[in-house]
Amino acid sequence: MAQPHTLLPDVLYTAAQVRDLDARLIAAGTPGLELMHRAAAACWQALRLRWPQADALTVFAGAGNNGADGYLLAALAHQARWAVQVYTLADTTALVGDAAAAFAQAREQGVASQPWVEGSPLQGVVVDALLGTGLSRAVEGAYKQAIATINASDLPILAVDIPSGLSADTGHVLGEAVHADLTVTFIGLKLGLFTGEAPACVGALIFDDLQADAAVVTPVRAEATRLSPPRLPLPAPRPATAHKGQFGRVLVIGGERGTGGAAIMAAEAALRSGAGMVSLATRDVHLAPALTRLPEVMTAAVESANQLPRLIEPASVVVVGPGMGTSAWARSLLSVAASQNKAQVWDADALNLLAEGLVSLPEGAVITPHPGEAARLLGISTAQVQADRPAAVRALASKYHCVCVLKGAGSLIASADGRLALCDRGHPAMATGGLGDVLSGLIGALLAQHMAAFEAACLGVWLHATAGEQEGAKGRGLAAVDLIPAIRQLLEELAPCKA
Repeated sequence: MAQPHTLLPDVLYTAAQVRDLDARLIAAGTPGLELMHRAAAACWQALRLRWPQADALTVFAGAGNNGADGYLLAALAHQARWAVQVYTLADTTALVGDAAAAFAQAREQGVASQPWVEGSPLQGVVVDALLGTGLSRAVEGAYKQAIATINASDLPILAVDIPSGLSADTGHVLGEAVHADLTVTFIGLKLGLFTGEAPACVGALIFDDLQADAAVVTPVRAEATRLSPPRLPLPAPRPATAHKGQFGRVLVIGGERGTGGAAIMAAEAALRSGAGMVSLATRDVHLAPALTRLPEVMTAAVESANQLPRLIEPASVVVVGPGMGTSAWARSLLSVAASQNKAQVWDADALNLLAEGLVSLPEGAVITPHPGEAARLLGISTAQVQADRPAAVRALASKYHCVCVLKGAGSLIASADGRLALCDRGHPAMATGGLGDVLSGLIGALLAQHMAAFEAACLGVWLHATAGEQEGAKGRGLAAVDLIPAIRQLLEELAPCKA
């Protein structure tokens, strides 16, 4: 039996692409029923490792191949003399093909099954083998009731391939979804296992390729790339003769009265992430606090837009929006920045003003919206953005001819040329103010160090999320500035400064 991978692959697929991979394997000579046996064996091994004291199993089986995997898993547990109960939510006499063969084999090996009715007793580890990756509409009827029962059981839950009710393409919950403790997925990783509402449903994730021949599955073009250290883009090491002029000058524009901290944090993140020089253009009331906290940053009080061109002229990268607000002052400064032929990062209120249609985003810029900002930019609801995050981030990249970072659980990075990357790092403690300001400054610093926009966004998102994961492990009370030293350390570990 193949060993489940301890490290997940970096390529992500749609449900249709994974079905294509499955069909390729069958066409190349591996029978579909054999793949089901391998899937059941992978689940059995993962289950025993996760819950070594377990000796009972309750399987919920649906009508398709996902249910077939459940029948074969039940047979393995029965052979091990576990107490096994299989509940069916489909007419087993109507099963066809490999699903019918799997059911017949399990029955021949002594596995009994019965139709599920509300109130049926559950025991041991509960196995969700109800609905597979082909789900495209809201779960209804008995399936919805069964999922609710599974979630309310207070028993350990294993999902076969994907938690039932979760979209394999978007990570959106289609009416009701199983909240698994462990998901064992096969052949190819599905994009929907990592973004949207998926983190609340998937639990721990194990991947098994079912001994797939790489020569058969590799030609399929992946939908997205999962960011991981071996494939992260990195800035080049610095020669011994390096000087500050070689690593760019980041100008941060923002900080309306009362929100100066956002701009100051963005400037600090840029400084600590390796930009050669950092400048800050902000309201006069923030001059003293900025100089006190960051004496290395060249801070200028800007009260009118005509003061801005002289500050932008020497900059190689402009970060616009942290704490900027939407006042006449903010609008005038954003209008000037938008007219400059510079690498730019737009965040926060710069995006809200962009959504009003009064300015145009410079070609090739990086934008970093959260779902609410993304909704305003697309003219749709936040719920619609979250229902299909991959489509939303791609639409933004296409509409504005930019690199777009759609923040949130399973952050997505899209380019106008169609590339899509996903970051599955992070921590719930990151649900606090100011983290977006740190991210914008970090991406600005990577741009200043000669990274291309998509690569800078990918590395910046990964560093930011991983630093948050590390700091978040300490518990509640994470502050945005806590990430900055952790980011600096991670960057040095990945890409040492000295050649």
